[in-house]
Amino acid sequence: MGYIFPARRKARKLDQLGFVARGRSRHRPRNEPSLYGGEYPFFQTGDIRAANLYLSEYSQTYNEKGLAQSKQWEPGTLCITIAANIADTAILGIRGCFPDSVIGFMADPTEADVRFIKYYIDLIKLDMKQVSHGTTQDNLSLDKLLRFDFVVPDIEEQRKIAAILTAYDDLIENNLRRIKILEDMAQLAYSEWFVRFRYPGHNEFDMVESERRPIPKGWEVKQFSEIAQFTNGFAFTPRQWGHSGKPIIKIAELKNGVTSKTPFYGGHDIPQKYQVRNGDVLFSWSADLDVYVWGGGDALLNQHLFNVRPRGQNMKFFLFHSLKEHMQEFRDRSQGTTMRHIKRSALDQVEVIVPPPKKMGLFEGLVTPVFEMVISLKSRNAELQRIRDLLLPRLISGEVDIAHIVTDLPLEQ
Repeated sequence: MGYIFPARRKARKLDQLGFVARGRSRHRPRNEPSLYGGEYPFFQTGDIRAANLYLSEYSQTYNEKGLAQSKQWEPGTLCITIAANIADTAILGIRGCFPDSVIGFMADPTEADVRFIKYYIDLIKLDMKQVSHGTTQDNLSLDKLLRFDFVVPDIEEQRKIAAILTAYDDLIENNLRRIKILEDMAQLAYSEWFVRFRYPGHNEFDMVESERRPIPKGWEVKQFSEIAQFTNGFAFTPRQWGHSGKPIIKIAELKNGVTSKTPFYGGHDIPQKYQVRNGDVLFSWSADLDVYVWGGGDALLNQHLFNVRPRGQNMKFFLFHSLKEHMQEFRDRSQGTTMRHIKRSALDQVEVIVPPPKKMGLFEGLVTPVFEMVISLKSRNAELQRIRDLLLPRLISGEVDIAHIVTDLPLEQ
């Protein structure tokens, strides 16, 4: 790792700091449909990668049969991915299950702060990746994980360091909640105007039949490919990943912005069409099918993502909400057993009701201030993440002496 730690610190293995075990998913095949669709959250490696500090969002659930062949873990458990995405971490915020491609760590409260251990693994993530290279798929394994030394201070210093770093993550989480509220407000306005047709002055317009359903006179039904250009991202390979240059946006970055987990590309030969700016509408057409407004600064778009550019004026946020409204139709047209994806032909199959330009402009004027706030909050998060990631190695390694720092931050987990 290359860090010189204070002599007072002890080198410990992870199993000396708490309980360590792999998740459980005994049934084969793992994607057997009869295991899923119940009330028990089932967290997968992609959910952990997409999380910031705490893990509470999931894309799948177990039923009673699924739970019987798995195991529920308690909140406060640190989840560590050991296959596909190596050494991604997040702390369970709710009870849940995870597969054997994830290791669970429950800290001994007299020996370790689970937040400190999470940040420590973030620091040595590259070292863990280097010992995980395989011929077909990278794999960390529990045995390899337990070979790593964790050079840790006493529990009080761990809690103090964790509290400082967590303060940034708490601000990030709070901003993410505010972003969701703002986007939900704008989506509600979209639904009132363009789904229920309760827009200002709606009583003045007659309804006419269309191939989709009755719509206001003068409105049209169009395919998404008619109203927007969908540009797929560039196929960056791990060989092109680095730590400087522009961040590479993948599905995880769409949810949480640029973090310490994000790879960068320092080259200069990427065409302009793959460049991303604040306010761009990005659509993940693989795995996690969803649409986002980007606010993390200048970046590059990875494959499996579309940059959605409107063909007309004053319709960017209308387009964003239209995609949100019709996302289930895209999901219904998705293909694949292990990783769902949509074909480009779906853009010609899913239709949207489009108002006249004047009505479109009125809606854009209504929601643009909301999205300016959303983009501002996302930009703040990018700055908070940058500062946290600068502090992370200095605090964890002991380079910064915090003995004299007095803080009223919560020191307990």
